[in-house]
Amino acid sequence: MTQRPHPSRLSPSRPDYDTIIAAHEQAVTAGRDSYIDPSSGLTVLTVNAHIARGTCCSSGCRHCPYLKN
Repeated sequence: MTQRPHPSRLSPSRPDYDTIIAAHEQAVTAGRDSYIDPSSGLTVLTVNAHIARGTCCSSGCRHCPYLKN
């Protein structure tokens, strides 16, 4: 299991939270840098893409590993 997004970036109270987390985990397991958000259809970067970048870009990314939970 990958790190959960910071609640300010993805609220655990969203009804689609588990579906989004599953899509992210599937992408990470497959080694992909992004996935299609199952609710919005937008492309979302995985934690892997952010780690490869090396720092936070301050764009409000959902899976940014540089925010403290």
